[in-house]
Amino acid sequence: MDVNQTPTKSNLMKAQAGLKMAEQGYDLLDRKRKLLERELTSLEKKKEGLAGDLRQTFIEAYEALKEANISMGIDRVEQFAENVNVEDGVEIKFYSVMGVEVPVVRLNEPERRYPPTGMYKTNLSLDEAKMKFDRAKALAVQLAELTGGIDRLAVNATKTGKRANALKNIMIPRYKALIAEISSSLEEKEREEFSRLKVIKRKEQSNG
Repeated sequence: MDVNQTPTKSNLMKAQAGLKMAEQGYDLLDRKRKLLERELTSLEKKKEGLAGDLRQTFIEAYEALKEANISMGIDRVEQFAENVNVEDGVEIKFYSVMGVEVPVVRLNEPERRYPPTGMYKTNLSLDEAKMKFDRAKALAVQLAELTGGIDRLAVNATKTGKRANALKNIMIPRYKALIAEISSSLEEKEREEFSRLKVIKRKEQSNG
């Protein structure tokens, strides 16, 4: 937009159309920002609760592991630990929130049955430790999902807010000022033209 445009009706109409588009753009961006922030707040609350669950699950898992080490012996527990498979079955998909791709992370693993080992080979403490660590793994995956979503939403909410503020605080006032300036110039021209026509009419009447 050229703020030094010639004050014509055509340029006035262009400025008015630009103002309308800027105001509509601001409304859309502001609505998007609010929706993103609402979703962001929801995920942050879930993350806070999930992080607490994960901490408590790890505490319980290590307590059970400590009991297993005492009751079975560290060497025997280590033998069972060596048979635990390395996790490599994570699937990541996405869903959209106002155009922002938010991750959904899932573990691809068969349903587990407990106890995981023969009852004669192990004891309740080791089985409980195994279950608690499995739960901690599942919670960690959920926490990673929420963290990824929060990061993406926060970045896009900030960008959207900046664009909305640029329209609200820069472009819209600039268009309004331009419209006022062009309108004032056109009104002044109309007054001058009206005065000129009156003078011409008087002269014609005097000559007549």
